[in-house]
Amino acid sequence: MAGRTRIVSLLQQLERAACRCPAHSNTLHHGAGAAACTVGKTDYAFEMASSNIRYGEGVTREIGMDLQNLGARNVCVMTDKNLSSLPPMKAVLESLAKSGVNYKVYDTVRVEPTDSSFKDAIAFAKKGSFDMFVAVGGGSVIDTCKAANLYSCFPDADFLDFVNAPIGKGKPVTGALKPLIAVPTTAGTGSETTGVAIFDYEPLKAKTGIASRALRPMLGMVDPLHTLSMPERVAANSGFDVLCHALESYTALPYSQRSPCPPNPINRPAYQGSNPISDVWSRHALHVVAKYMKRAVRDPQDLEARSSMHLASVFAGIGFGNAGVHLCHGMSYPIAGNVKTHVAKGYCVDHALVPHGLSVVLTSPAVFNFTAPMCPERHLDAAEILGTDIRQVKRDDAGAVLADTLRRFLYDLNVEDGLGAVGYSKDDIPALVKGTIPQERVTKLSPREHTEEDLSRLFEASMKLY
Repeated sequence: MAGRTRIVSLLQQLERAACRCPAHSNTLHHGAGAAACTVGKTDYAFEMASSNIRYGEGVTREIGMDLQNLGARNVCVMTDKNLSSLPPMKAVLESLAKSGVNYKVYDTVRVEPTDSSFKDAIAFAKKGSFDMFVAVGGGSVIDTCKAANLYSCFPDADFLDFVNAPIGKGKPVTGALKPLIAVPTTAGTGSETTGVAIFDYEPLKAKTGIASRALRPMLGMVDPLHTLSMPERVAANSGFDVLCHALESYTALPYSQRSPCPPNPINRPAYQGSNPISDVWSRHALHVVAKYMKRAVRDPQDLEARSSMHLASVFAGIGFGNAGVHLCHGMSYPIAGNVKTHVAKGYCVDHALVPHGLSVVLTSPAVFNFTAPMCPERHLDAAEILGTDIRQVKRDDAGAVLADTLRRFLYDLNVEDGLGAVGYSKDDIPALVKGTIPQERVTKLSPREHTEEDLSRLFEASMKLY
């Protein structure tokens, strides 16, 4: 009987996810004849991909046995300086030693990596001739390890070959990479589930990345005990990344409206647009965020809350890893890349820093107020999940309601009062817009088309939140 109830619940979620608003009316149903791509037309299919996930308190102790089972002879373990002496890293190295696994440690991953820091890690990987990789850390570490794995397997490739267009050449990855096991220590990026590696491209002062299913870790080892070491602000900013992953993937342009349709399946992007499977993961992640995030931030020893947010990161990762994100993330990259002097609280770094999750969430009220007219039902659904009573709300007010819901959520968690509070002014808006324009990989998934003037207004509206 319990199994039957779960099936009914899942079907109900799928039904709710099948929004009938203009931007999502074709999410579940297509007419006959959509069986092949025509050049210039929209896509007709989506593909689900995710890393294997193993979850459990203390599960890290199994990693040595996993590598032994895979026949590992020379393992590259990547982390950052902050984590190198903390319990998660100790647990991994103890497990490797117990299983007799030979390894070398690279512990100079940069928090919010750049093309230069990627290249340094790539050089280490090429020199070491490793047969397997382990990433212990947050998204910065996991993404750096993905890039090191990729370019060590394609040693003759130019760095920009695999970087997303228009900054790079966006070439598809045509061969298999070496096994990578990711051990996430933050509850935010979901990088353990995705084939995406993000970095700051210093010449343009904007973030870009590499996106290919081939980059996905073989296994994401999700050990909730590791999240107990996160400082309060790290927990908050990581959680904001989960929040925006879920919101953006749920409201993204439907996969059936994304163009062009790829001429070959290998060209189908990792970020494909919202779809009925990603919708379920994204909505569930939102429910978990609504229930547990504030507890997880305020009490670092609340194992239930921090464990739940760790899983929410995975759920949202599966959702956005296939559907994609849109304007909040596209606009966040120049916010992080153009930072001047702001140093975020709770981060032990020697450079100015607007953490990724913070750079994403600061524009969220303005962005979702802007996108709501295209799929108001989804925006209202999200506001309701986050705690707002929408029974008397009109569809035309969906954007304002979700924006107000988000402002209250951010205010309760002591988030900086907009871009102005992290060092930006209206004079910086042209540079922020310029840095957003190359982010077509994500911005084209916005359910609402936008101009440079629209982006300018969104940045201006984000200068102050409260």
